[in-house]
Amino acid sequence: MKHIKSFFARRAVRMTIAVVIWLGIWQAVSMAVGERILLASPIAVLSRLATIWREDGFFGAIMFSFGRIVGGALVGIAVGCLLAAASSRSRLIEILLSPLMVTVKSVPVASFIVIALIWLSSRTLSIFISFLIVLPVVYSNMLTGLRATPRDMLDMAQVFRLPWYRRLLYIRLPAVKPYLLSACGSALGMAWKAGVAAEVIGLPDGSLGEALYEAKLYFNSIDLLAWTVVIVLISVGFEKLFVGMLKFAYGRLEKI
Repeated sequence: MKHIKSFFARRAVRMTIAVVIWLGIWQAVSMAVGERILLASPIAVLSRLATIWREDGFFGAIMFSFGRIVGGALVGIAVGCLLAAASSRSRLIEILLSPLMVTVKSVPVASFIVIALIWLSSRTLSIFISFLIVLPVVYSNMLTGLRATPRDMLDMAQVFRLPWYRRLLYIRLPAVKPYLLSACGSALGMAWKAGVAAEVIGLPDGSLGEALYEAKLYFNSIDLLAWTVVIVLISVGFEKLFVGMLKFAYGRLEKI
């Protein structure tokens, strides 16, 4: 236990030092530029963060974007897992889905946003874009994980005629654990970037994307960077929370 605490303590110290170094570089560049409108200093941004949460609509914007982006991402994770399971059992399904997944991964996000605006309202756009960005990442990782499941364990389960739910609990889920955790860690961050980009283009009222656009419109670099910090904190916080919940669920599963 002491070794674990020491490891995390050292890691926290290293992370803190790295953050301080980059804040120092940011401050130095801001002083060199000498124009707050072009690049606000970290001190100015931190001061703004202390007051921005008091403004009307701050928490409303967070809840608006959080609900839609996270909702779309969670649906993308669920659908990606289901499609990967189907593809692992059927070569035909995998062949049919392959062009779709390649297209989704290759087409620029901005193109999808503009196209989707033809069919969807700006208030639902971020849900669809988040779903679309998460889907191929989870699908490809889960498909790889399902194919990496030890064949001998599956054969043994078939010999002993284990029910499908026991195969799922004790063979399939443990085999895909690293792939699922990796996929969720990557996909959730991408979902936030793509979802906020969709809001910046679609400009739904009361969203984080609208707040960013208004700050850019009035050349308010302090607000622009402050809102960016808020988005980063929410994105990273939710990613850590969700992955932590997955690890906790796996821990409980291993004790069954």
